[in-house]
Formats: sequence, C-alpha cells, structure tokens
Amino acid sequence: GAEELELLERLLGLPGGNKYGVQGERKVPVLQTNNGPGLMGLMTIAAHLVKQARKDQLLGSTAEEKAVVQQWLEYRVTRVNGGSSKEDSRTILKDLNTHLEDKVYLAGNIFTLADILMYYGLHHIMVDLTVQEKEKYLNVSRWFNHIQHYPGVRQHLSDVVFIKNRLYTNAH
Repeated sequence: GAEELELLERLLGLPGGNKYGVQGERKVPVLQTNNGPGLMGLMTIAAHLVKQARKDQLLGSTAEEKAVVQQWLEYRVTRVNGGSSKEDSRTILKDLNTHLEDKVYLAGNIFTLADILMYYGLHHIMVDLTVQEKEKYLNVSRWFNHIQHYPGVRQHLSDVVFIKNRLYTNAH
C-alpha cells in the first residue's frame, strides 16, 4: 500500500515527502496530514493525491467513466489485496481477461487511476506467470504490457517480458 502510494506520487509529479503508515491486521495505508486526522485506505489516499496533482481526468471524465474507475478501484482493494492464493490470482486474471477483451484500458479508452493501481497490485502476480499462463490471459498481458510502458508508471519495478507477436496477432 504505502510503496504503491509513493510510486503514484512520483508518477503524478508530486513533491513527495508524505508520511505513510499502515493500520490494523490488513495493513490499511494511512496518510498523515498536517491538518487534522490522517486519511485512510488506498482508494481514498490515491484519489486525494490525484486531486492534489490536479490530474482529475485520471478519475474519469464522464459520470459513467468515474463509476467504472471506482468499480475497478474497489475490485483492486477487495479482490486483489485480499487474494493471496494461486486460485484467487487465477480468478482475478480470468475476470480481467474477459473485461479487457474489447478495451484498451479498464475504463474503456482512457488511462485512469484504476489502470495504475491495478498494475501495481498485479505486478507481483504477473512477474511469476509462465509464458503459457501469460498466453492464456492474452488480454491481461496486452493491457499489462501497455501500462508498464506508459510513461512514468513502472519506475523501479521489474519489466515483465511478453512475447510481443503473440499479444497482437490473435484476432478475435
């Protein structure tokens, strides 16, 4: 949580220096603010950082886009953070693969906070996939590869290698 928020801060071009902590068993991220109580939760803090950076388009432009972004952020927190077994990972990848079948990004045709946080949340899963598994989830692989090459997103995270010709030659 905290590491992702620091990556997001850098990506958004914020000066950094925020103090992040975690609370409780589930290690919910907390942002200490100078005035008043801290902010809690990945989605809350991430949305706050996006607004601070004046990059509100990352939260979606239309009411529908905003709702879809929220939906995937919620999915990210409830399913991806909660999921730790191989079985959970497979379910998540299957869900995403179906959703991304006819989309470039999670919210359709625009790059949003949902793509950024889902990328950070899935990185550890994608790193461990075999070539066969990556091919099984071609839409996720195509999306993930696209996001990791989006300027400023990957930072120090390892580059996940995909067999390029397979990502783009499978016409539906």
